[in-house]
Amino acid sequence: MGAEIHMTALPVLYSFRRCPYAMRARMALWISGNAVNLREVKLANKPDALREASPKATVPVLQRPDGTVLEESLDIMRWALGRSDPEGWLPRENTGLIKLFDGAFKHHLDRYKYPNRYEDEPDHGPKQKALDHRGEGLAILSDLDGLLSRQAHIGGEQCGFTDIALFPFIRQFANTDRDWFDAQPIPHVQAWLEDHLASDLFQSVMVKYAVWQPGDEPVVFGP
Repeated sequence: MGAEIHMTALPVLYSFRRCPYAMRARMALWISGNAVNLREVKLANKPDALREASPKATVPVLQRPDGTVLEESLDIMRWALGRSDPEGWLPRENTGLIKLFDGAFKHHLDRYKYPNRYEDEPDHGPKQKALDHRGEGLAILSDLDGLLSRQAHIGGEQCGFTDIALFPFIRQFANTDRDWFDAQPIPHVQAWLEDHLASDLFQSVMVKYAVWQPGDEPVVFGP
């Protein structure tokens, strides 16, 4: 009975394993030690419970025991780290860089990775459109490489909020064509990315879970 009460009192996190927004939220929750009831969803078949918690029905969504809902990944990160921040991530938040990557970089990433989805692009073929956006994304990463040439992490000498906020999107950009990415002259970004990919934190939050169905036993996510 005690375990059951404990589990029902946990926040509920709706997530999708490969979504970069959900990924950074899970990483902050994990490092902060804040356990949640994880509900892994299939984006092509979103459950009614997710739509009821958040009408826009995007992940991640965190529903707290008091009924309040956090619908943005950065808000979930700040909430988790505000409760417990054992590695001091919060002071190392560069809002300008996060805005750049959530805005311009994500714009180019989407059109590089999924060129056929966007009809607002100049009509010179999806392959050329993808290459154009890949070049714009690389330009942003080249500037980031300069920063990382002077310090070990984006947040300074230690990993911080900004590193984790940017990491899933840089990972996605790299994985679109890994051979090409690895051949680019951005050695500090490449080394930084490899460190995060090999980290215990990343491996822990990328464990596969079955897609949640109403009536399933709660799945506790946390260290």
